[in-house]
Amino acid sequence: MVSSTKKFKHRLTVWFLEGMKDSQRRVEVVRREQDSWYKVMCLTGVDYFSSLGYAPGLAFIAAGVLSPIATIFLVLLTLLGALPVYSKVAAKSPHGQGSIYMLENLIPGWLGKVFVLCLLGFAATDFIITITLSAADATTHIIQNPWVPVYMQHRMILTFFMLALLGGFYLKGFRSAIGVSVVLVSIYLTLNALVVGVAFIEISRQPWLLQNWQNLLWHDNRVNGSIFKLLGYSCLFFPKLALGMSGFETGVAVMPHIKGDADDDPNHPRGRIRYSRWLLRTAAAIMSLFLISTSFATTVLIPQVLFQPGEAANGRALAYLAHIYLGHQIGTVYDISTVLILWFAGASAMAGLLSLVPQYLPRYGMAPEWARATRPLVVFCTLVAFAVTWLFEADVDAQAGAYATGVLVIMTSAAIACTLSVWRKKKVQRIVFSFITFIFVYTTVVNTFERPDGLRIASFFIAAMLITSLVSRVRRSTELRVKTVVLDPVAEEFISEASKKAVRLLAHRPGGPSDYATKAAECVKLHNIPQDQIIFLEISVSDASDFDDEILSVSGAMEGSYKVLRCESPAVPNAMAALLLYIRDKTHKQPHVYLGWTEGNPIMYILKYLFVGEGETAPLTREILREVEHDPTKRPRVHVG
Repeated sequence: MVSSTKKFKHRLTVWFLEGMKDSQRRVEVVRREQDSWYKVMCLTGVDYFSSLGYAPGLAFIAAGVLSPIATIFLVLLTLLGALPVYSKVAAKSPHGQGSIYMLENLIPGWLGKVFVLCLLGFAATDFIITITLSAADATTHIIQNPWVPVYMQHRMILTFFMLALLGGFYLKGFRSAIGVSVVLVSIYLTLNALVVGVAFIEISRQPWLLQNWQNLLWHDNRVNGSIFKLLGYSCLFFPKLALGMSGFETGVAVMPHIKGDADDDPNHPRGRIRYSRWLLRTAAAIMSLFLISTSFATTVLIPQVLFQPGEAANGRALAYLAHIYLGHQIGTVYDISTVLILWFAGASAMAGLLSLVPQYLPRYGMAPEWARATRPLVVFCTLVAFAVTWLFEADVDAQAGAYATGVLVIMTSAAIACTLSVWRKKKVQRIVFSFITFIFVYTTVVNTFERPDGLRIASFFIAAMLITSLVSRVRRSTELRVKTVVLDPVAEEFISEASKKAVRLLAHRPGGPSDYATKAAECVKLHNIPQDQIIFLEISVSDASDFDDEILSVSGAMEGSYKVLRCESPAVPNAMAALLLYIRDKTHKQPHVYLGWTEGNPIMYILKYLFVGEGETAPLTREILREVEHDPTKRPRVHVG
C-alpha cells in the first residue's frame, strides 16, 4: 500500500512538473504547430477581435456621443503608430520574444533586468486582466441572454467556473490551438459583419436616428457646435478607448507559429518576418473597420441609458443589437460565439504568460526552477485570476482601466525599444518613432490619471515580482548553474599533465596587484606544496545580473613559466565549483583550490556576491560543492589561508 502511494505521488510529481527542463521539446512542438500566417492571425484574433464584445460599450461610457470620432483617432494610432512599431519589433525579434527582449539587449546589466521586471509586471497585468475581464464579459453575455434561467444568473459563480475551466484546460494540455482559433474567429467575425450590416440597414431606414445623433453631438455641452472642440475633446477621450487595441501586441508573440519560406535563415527568417507583417497589417485593417462601424452603429441605435451598469447593453452592445434586430435565436447564437471567443481569449493570454515567465525569471535566478514547467504556472495564474475577479467583483467596467494600462505600457515600451534601435540610423526614422513614442506616452499617462486602478494593480505585480525575485535569487545563490564545462586543448593539456600527481589550482584575480611569482611563493610557503604543481585560475566576472550561464568555456595560456586557466562567468564561486567538479569527474582525483580570506564585512560580501558576482569566494565555493556532493571524501578540496 505504501509502495503504491509512493508510485502515485511520483507519477503525479512527474506529470505536474512536466517540461521543467525540456525547453528543446517545447521548441519542436512549436515547429510542428506552424501554419499559414492568415491562420495564425486567428490565434492573435481570439484576443484582439474578441474585444469587440465589450469595446463599443466601454467606448460609449468613456466618450458618450463622441465615441465614434474618438474611435477614429484610436484607429489612426493603431495604423500609424502600433502597426509600424510592431512591424519593427517583428524584424528585431523573429522568434516571438517581443519588445521586452529588445530592451533587455539595449539596456544591459542590472538596470536592464530591473526594467524588464517592471515591464513583466505590466505584462502580467495585461494578461491576467485579459483572462479575468474576458471571463467576466462572457458571463455578462450569458446572464443577459433572455433564455438563460434565473438560477444560472450568478455573475461571480459563473466567472469562477469559466476561470476554473480555463485552468483545467491548460492542466490537461493545450493542443490544436490554431485550428480552434480559426473556427472561432471565422464564426465570430461573420456574425459581427451580419450584425453591423443589419444595423446600417436600420439606420438607412430610420434616418432620424442619424439626425438625432448629430444633434446630440453638436449640441453637447463640451462641443457647442465647434469642430475644433469636437476634435480636441475626441483627442482627450480616445486614450480611454485603448482597449480597442488590446490583443494587437500578441501578433509578435505568435510569430514562432508562422510558417516561413523553405530557405529561411533560422537566425533571421525573412519569410516569417514578411508573413508576420502581413498578419499585423491584416489584423489591424479588419479590427479598424469593425471598431469604427460598431462604435457608430451602437452609438446611433442604442439609447444612452442602456449603456449604464446593469442595463441591457452594458458590456454587450453588439449582442443587444443582435437580439433586437435579428431575433433571440440568432442573438443567442451570437452570445454563444462571443462567450466562446472571450473564453479562448483567456486561453491566448494564459499562453502568453506561460511563454513569457519561463523566458526571463528562472534565467535571472528570480524564480524557482519549477517556474519553467507549465502546470505549476497554470495553477498560480489561475489563483491570481480568482483573486483579481473577487477584487473587482467580476465587473467588466471596473477592470477596463487596469487592462488598458497594462496594454498601453507594453505598447509604449515597444515604441521606446524601436526608437532606441533606430536612434543612430536614419534621421527620418528617429523622428517618426520618437513622435509615435510621444503619442503612446501621452495616451498612457492620460489613461493612468483617469483610471489609476491599472497602475495600482501593476504596482502590486511589480512589487510582488521584485520581492519574490530577490528571495528566489538568495535561495538559489548556491545552486550549481553551470551544466557544461568546455576546455580548450591547452587547458586540457594542463589538467591532463597535472593529474599525474595532483591538480592544484591557485585563484588569482585578473589584473590583481600580486604578480604570478609573488602569489605562487606565498601559496608554497603557506600550504607547503610544490611550486611546479600550481596552475593559476583567473575568473573574470561577466554580466553579474545574469543567472543562467550553462556553458563555462576555459582557455589555457602560459605566462612566462606559469600555467594559467582563464574563464568568464557571472559568478566566480559558481564557475570555480563547476570547474573543480569537472576536473574530478574527468581525472577521477580530488582537485585542490587555494584561496585567501577577504577583509571586510561578511554581510556586505554576501550582497556583493548576489549582485556583483564575487565576494567571499572560499565559503561560497565550498557551500556550492557541499550541496552538489554530499560525500566529503569525494568532494574537491577548498583551502583558505
